Amino acid sequence: MKLKKVVAILASMVMCTSLVTGCSSKPKEEKKLSIGIVLGEGSVNDQSFNQSTWEGLQQAKKDFRINVKYLESKQESDYIQNIETLVDEGTDLIIGVGYQLKPAIEKSAGHYPDMNFAILDETYEKIPANVIPVVFKEQEAAYLTGIIAAKMTKTNNVGFIGGLPAPGVVKYHYGYKYGVESTNKDVKVHEQYANTFTDQAKGKAIAKQMYASNVDIILSAAGDSGTGAIEAAKENNQYAIGADRDQSDLAPKNIITSALKKLNVASYDLAKMLVEGNFKGGTEKVYGLKEGAVGLPENTKDHVPQEILDYVNKEAEKVKNGEIKVPKSEDEYKAAVK
Repeated sequence: MKLKKVVAILASMVMCTSLVTGCSSKPKEEKKLSIGIVLGEGSVNDQSFNQSTWEGLQQAKKDFRINVKYLESKQESDYIQNIETLVDEGTDLIIGVGYQLKPAIEKSAGHYPDMNFAILDETYEKIPANVIPVVFKEQEAAYLTGIIAAKMTKTNNVGFIGGLPAPGVVKYHYGYKYGVESTNKDVKVHEQYANTFTDQAKGKAIAKQMYASNVDIILSAAGDSGTGAIEAAKENNQYAIGADRDQSDLAPKNIITSALKKLNVASYDLAKMLVEGNFKGGTEKVYGLKEGAVGLPENTKDHVPQEILDYVNKEAEKVKNGEIKVPKSEDEYKAAVK
């Protein structure tokens, strides 16, 4: 009986010990890195700028097992409030999406010098030490679509619809216009801004008016407003050119190409830098044709004849090697066409 009692006591002690050591040796769950984006104007499903950025982060989530989230902004006062929300949540990298976030990101970076920030589609004269600005050479992609428009128009009238005159949209505008006019001086470019990125009805109305004025191809760099313009192309059986992402899924028979700005590549790269410990603010990242981050989608060949594509590819090489400098503003455009 005594032996049984001793064995029972020993077994009890071993069990207690294993419980204690089990608790203490249980591996701590590692905190996942987290990235949050604050959107400017428009929804995350705008079929354009915001959606492309979010798609890049969703891919990063799969590849790097990080947490990602987005916060939409209804008005300017939401920018700082959304950034503060992400700061309070201990977010490891906060990305402002769009030029509207420029002041808010700069201000927040000053308040929280130990945090990482980035801004897409804008930069600073003096870049904060904890911010990476990301800018694109949209004008280079737009230039190529302008060549296509000039060579494919049957009426010698093409159009451009912008959302707001943001830096990126202005680059699209004058890159496209330069591509058209340097290819065929007889083609007129009809130009109009919707003054919004969110009004599909307005974008559609502008496009319908252009098509009624003998325009047969329109590039829209206008977010959700551009989606409305594409709808007008479908209804009027005319051609359209997408912007930011490959928008051919919106109107496969009408969209002949898209001026790609691979925001998904940029947001993914920022996530990769964070994960690998290489995120260093203070310098901007620039994406253009040479870096493979702007250009045309593969399915352009479905609508554009091969001889035109061959010419476009030759022009693209000239841009990459610096032989052609595509204007990115009205002043540069005026100087280039003198």
